[in-house]
Amino acid sequence: MISAGEFRNGMTFEMVGEAYQVIEFQHVKPGKGAAFVRTKIKNVITGAVVERTFNPADKFPEAFVERREMQYLYNEDDVYYFMDNETYETHPINKGVLGANFKFAKENMEMKVMSFKGNVFGVELPFFVILAVVQAEPGTKGDTATNVTKTVVLETGAELKVPMFVNEGDKVKIDTRTGEYMERA
Repeated sequence: MISAGEFRNGMTFEMVGEAYQVIEFQHVKPGKGAAFVRTKIKNVITGAVVERTFNPADKFPEAFVERREMQYLYNEDDVYYFMDNETYETHPINKGVLGANFKFAKENMEMKVMSFKGNVFGVELPFFVILAVVQAEPGTKGDTATNVTKTVVLETGAELKVPMFVNEGDKVKIDTRTGEYMERA
């Protein structure tokens, strides 16, 4: 059991039969009255984010979210196929579950598939990926004095804002959590 006073970012707990993940928390001790915990929690299955306050003594069972290492194989329309690295079984996952950062995933990439009680609710890509630039307009001379960016197309089809000096054929390092360019690789 986890008490609300022990909440930390990223913790998962069960409340009313649903699993929630703590996104933000703040312990509040007002001058008058009892202390409380102000939180922003996310339902791991539906993705809905709710702000809620708890008494620090409230207790909840810990939700065990399973994270399995899988390899992304291929997709057919809106169904993406992953192979479990331990059992070598193939698992189909619908596009709606994958999330916005999946645009940086390429075939044969290793990632973690998250599930709660057998229901897959998300895919965690590696924090950083290196992808090739397949389409980029050439930078014009004189545009390097300030932080000017241009949009390029990556090998996965995703569009990304990068500095002017990045050219077609270059490989770039991307932070998949923020979707931002990090550096040339």
